[in-house]
Amino acid sequence: MEKYVLSVLVENHAGVLSRVSGLFSRRGYNIDSLTVCETNNPGQSRMTIVVKGDEYILEQIEKQLSKLVEVISIKHCHSHDTCERETALIKVKASGESRAVIIETCNIFRAHIVDVGLTSVIVEATGSEDKIESLIRLLEPFGILEFVKTGLTAMGRGEEVMN
Repeated sequence: MEKYVLSVLVENHAGVLSRVSGLFSRRGYNIDSLTVCETNNPGQSRMTIVVKGDEYILEQIEKQLSKLVEVISIKHCHSHDTCERETALIKVKASGESRAVIIETCNIFRAHIVDVGLTSVIVEATGSEDKIESLIRLLEPFGILEFVKTGLTAMGRGEEVMN
């Protein structure tokens, strides 16, 4: 199973997200990650959808999405010509001497401590999925209390824009 990233430009109104996600569930396809936000045009939103499958599944998803009236355009994002990022907030046990090691680990990953408590810190990290997963693995020995990730966001490199 290969990972595919789709960038989908849609009309920005109530029910669009439900129709897009419903399309996936009716066909039995799982969404690994989904991010949605209004674009610089208030009448449009952009969805970044990550799915796993083969070429046939990708083709079927693209065909089904293109049938939805609210879908303006669809782009299959290839990693070589796309900037991809994910953000994570990670709450880690941090007391005594472990706090300094956690801070140094965060510095190596260019992550930021965004909240400090008596016995924990919250780390904010942005980067590739691999970078986020590596940071989580390195913080695990200290005791991760919880974490949340945004899901992948992607944008094509260069002058081309989605319309």
